[in-house]
Amino acid sequence: MTAPEFSRAVRIDAIGVEPRHMAIEAEPEELAALSRRFGLVAIDRLAAEADIARKQGAAVVARGRVTAAVTQSCVASGEPVEAAIDEPFEVEFRPTPAADADDEIELGQSELDVVFFDGGVIDLGEAVAETVALALDPYPRAPGAAEALKAAGVKSEEEAGPFGALAGLRDKMKGSEG
Repeated sequence: MTAPEFSRAVRIDAIGVEPRHMAIEAEPEELAALSRRFGLVAIDRLAAEADIARKQGAAVVARGRVTAAVTQSCVASGEPVEAAIDEPFEVEFRPTPAADADDEIELGQSELDVVFFDGGVIDLGEAVAETVALALDPYPRAPGAAEALKAAGVKSEEEAGPFGALAGLRDKMKGSEG
């Protein structure tokens, strides 16, 4: 496994039950590597502030806010689309459970923001990078995207939905009456 592009390792034995405040920011090389990983045109800024505290046993909770300035490609035209990300996050780091390699680990709805770690170190930077990836618009659109899609023959939701089909049938029936 390759090392994360934006790694900020924090030793578990340096974290107590009282929250420890941390501020992290990605360097230009890290921004470029993350933009390649996430298939973005660019990431101009990525920073986070978090309070980290021991929960129970070796579990650690990080709560904070991640901010980023990213540029994605429009899904219709490929034009650059700038976006600002400003998201709160809460991640629980837990030691990897002892299990066979073939065993599945099931997480409940309340455990979706759980990151497993091995050894005595958590990676706050990688958790922040993953938070940014989840906050990205999956279908970014530039201002002229609707026109580009229409020119390519892609129907809008109204045209493609059930009422669009009924309208098309109505138009056909009117044409056959005349």
